[in-house]
Amino acid sequence: MSKETPSAPPPPYQYVPPQAPPSYAQAVGGVPPSSPFTPQQRVLAVQQVVTTVVPIGHNSTHMICPSCHAEINSDVKKTPGLIAYVSGLLIALFGCWLGCCLIPCCIDECMDVHHYCPNCKSYLGRHTK
Repeated sequence: MSKETPSAPPPPYQYVPPQAPPSYAQAVGGVPPSSPFTPQQRVLAVQQVVTTVVPIGHNSTHMICPSCHAEINSDVKKTPGLIAYVSGLLIALFGCWLGCCLIPCCIDECMDVHHYCPNCKSYLGRHTK
């Protein structure tokens, strides 16, 4: 075993530390903030649409149809509502089942009123008691 003496010194250590990762704005491609902050004002031409809520009731209502935009008097269709069915069931439970239980289906105050447009036949709403 022979010991050789090194003829040349070892090469210098050339370690390069890694760089820090990019910031979120740099990675996404955002614009760096400018100082001082000056907001840009955008001018928009806005057309205002005015809508009014017309209360619908037990009778025909004068209104503008939201579907066909015509000025109309709504068509009404009356159908028995929940009150008519519940009161008819209670009358039948108390023993009047031979037809008296159908009386609430003929009373206007127990009816639901459905409103329709006479032009386009679209459904406009329902009035219940």
